[in-house]
Amino acid sequence: MIGSGSQFGGDSHLGANSAPMSEINTTPLVDVMLVLLVIFIITAPLLTHAVKIDLPQASSKPVEQKQEIVSLSIDGKGQMYWNDVAQPHKEIKELLQQAASKQPQPELHLRADKETRYQVLADVMADAQNAGIQHMGFISTPLNKP
Repeated sequence: MIGSGSQFGGDSHLGANSAPMSEINTTPLVDVMLVLLVIFIITAPLLTHAVKIDLPQASSKPVEQKQEIVSLSIDGKGQMYWNDVAQPHKEIKELLQQAASKQPQPELHLRADKETRYQVLADVMADAQNAGIQHMGFISTPLNKP
């Protein structure tokens, strides 16, 4: 080998007994801190600039009261029940007109037996529409599957 230095190409004049450097080089740290300081000085005035935004206005409305529910049930023989009270078909028309005139108008829940003829159900729906009922829904019982 040529020379008496380290085999990894280090400084040959230090020798094998040289101690590691015990001081930390703070120059790069100071450089980074100065760059950050300049960036913050430049951007600080921009952070105080306000942007005009048109925000939506909130309005509080009174909570709507729950609607009254009227139940109209029809069994397999065509007998009608207004809130579980048996009524003839002519009385049902009058009760529908009275319900339509109420404010707020009640919601009509139709319950029909599976044996009920479709014509009877269609007549009741037509009577409700002619009376002016606006909210009508069908109520059914789910099948119990074993």
